[in-house]
Amino acid sequence: MTLRDQVFDYVKSKYQSEVEYLWMRYPSFGVFRHADNQKWYGVVMDIPRSKLGLPGEDIVDVLDIKLGDLFLMDLLLKRDGFFPGYHMSHSNWISVILDGTVGFDEISDLIDRSYMATASAKTKKAIRPPKEWLIPSNPKYYDSVHAFDDTDEISWKQGAGIKTGDIVFMYIGSPVSAILYKCVVTKTDIPYSFERDGLTIKSLMNIRLLKRYDPEKFTFEVLNKKYSIFAVRGPRGIPHSLSEALK
Repeated sequence: MTLRDQVFDYVKSKYQSEVEYLWMRYPSFGVFRHADNQKWYGVVMDIPRSKLGLPGEDIVDVLDIKLGDLFLMDLLLKRDGFFPGYHMSHSNWISVILDGTVGFDEISDLIDRSYMATASAKTKKAIRPPKEWLIPSNPKYYDSVHAFDDTDEISWKQGAGIKTGDIVFMYIGSPVSAILYKCVVTKTDIPYSFERDGLTIKSLMNIRLLKRYDPEKFTFEVLNKKYSIFAVRGPRGIPHSLSEALK
C-alpha cells in the first residue's frame, strides 16, 4: 500500500471523509474536507519533483495540510520532505512529500493538526480533550452549600464551552467564598428556561460529585493571592498550579 493510499484510508476511518476529485484537468488530485463547514483539511496531488525545487521530473505524491502554527511550520521546513504549500497559501499550508522521507505516524499526526486547524467551533468543542473549569454559585439563587446533601448528581446552569466529561470545581460565593466541590459533567444541553433579577438560564448540565473540599482551604483570599484569580463571575479555566493543588 502506498503512502497515498494510507492517507486516504486514515481520513476515511478516523474522520469519515471521502476523497473528492474536483478537477477534470487534474483527475488524480484529491481533497478531503469537513462535513459541517466544508473546509478542506488536506489535498493530495501528484506533481513533478521539479515543482518542489527537487532535481528530476519524476512524478511524486504530495500532501498539502494546513497548520496555522508558524513556529511549527518553520521547524518542519528545515527538514527533508517538507516544502511550502504547493498551490496554497505559504503562510498556513505546508506540503509533505509522500515518498517515505516522512513516516506515516508523523503524517497522520499532521493530518490531525490540519483537521483541528480547519474545524468549526462546534467540532473543536466535540473532539477536544476534557477540560477543567471553575464555575460560580450564588447562594442568593440556590443553596449550593447543601446541594449534594441528599444526592450525588444535580442539574446546573451550563456554561458556554463546557461539554460532557469536563471537570468543574464549584466556587460558592459570599458568605462562603470558597471552592467546595469537584464534579464531572455527565450530560449537557438540557433545555431550560429561567429568568429572574438579571439571571437568564437557557440550558442545564448534569454534574456528579467527585470530591468535597474544606471551606477553609480554597478560599477567595487563597485563590487571589496564590493563584491570581481575582474574580469568579462565570465559567473559566484554571491555572495548572491550582489544578494540581485541587487534586
